[in-house]
Order: sequence, then structure tokens, then C-alpha cells
Amino acid sequence: MSLHIGITPKNLKKSTAILATILSNEMTLYVKTRKFHWNISGNSFMELHKLFEDQYRVLEAQIDEVAERISQLGEKTIGTMKEFIENSTLKESPKEYTSQKQMLEELLENHEQLVTEFRDYIPVFEDENNDIGSADFITGLLQEHEKMAWVLRRYQV
Repeated sequence: MSLHIGITPKNLKKSTAILATILSNEMTLYVKTRKFHWNISGNSFMELHKLFEDQYRVLEAQIDEVAERISQLGEKTIGTMKEFIENSTLKESPKEYTSQKQMLEELLENHEQLVTEFRDYIPVFEDENNDIGSADFITGLLQEHEKMAWVLRRYQV
């Protein structure tokens, strides 16, 4: 059944393609944050272990919301690791086990990259695709990533 929500089919496809990239990035960052949660060690072990857990739980909720947004716009949601890796702009670092400092820096860089990308996507949703709902939705995600980046940034010396 086709949607009649004031967005052309072509623009719906463009919006859901962007959302698939966002979903892939959220999944990549989620997996990376879990990896760091599992492998953190050192003086601040418990504090960072809990911090990473708090952040991956936020990401987990965001992943579900992005997938549901894609479905709301009439498309099927990707769902394999291969698809996530192919669509993600964030990069993984397999077989690398870094220090606390490097973990914090990498997560901060990833959150800041997503915030920057979201700022670029918002006008596309609003101005090009007439998809105000997705623009508003992504603004909320942007704010969550800004908050997580802020917390990570506070660990920088």
C-alpha cells in the first residue's frame, strides 16, 4: 500500500536511504561501544565500564527508533551486519584493542562525526524531501549524540 503523507515516492526513497545510513552508523557505534565495554581495563575500569553500558543502551534504543522510522516511511529495514558495514560511514577497527584514552577518543570522534553528518542531513530532509518528520526525528538523535560526546569530552585531559 502506498503512503499518502505529502512526500513523493522518490523523496521517500531518498529519505529512507539516508535513514539506512544513519541506522548503519548507529549499529556500528553500538557494536564498538559494546566492544569497549567488554574490553576496558585500568584505573577507571568500573566507571568507564558503566559509562559505556549507559551509552550503548541509548544507542540500542536509537537503533530501534531509526529502523521503525524507515518502516513508517514504507520501506523495509536492512538488518544484516554486511548491510550495516556497507552502509556505514563509521569505520570498525577489528582485532585492535586500544587503551582507555584511545577508546574515549575514538568514541568521541564517532559521535562528533555523526552530529556533523546529521546537521548535513536535516536540510535535505526538510528542503529537498519535504520530510519534516524525519528532520525533527534526526534533530532528536543529534541532541543525544551531542550529549554523549559532551560526556566523553569531559574525560579528555
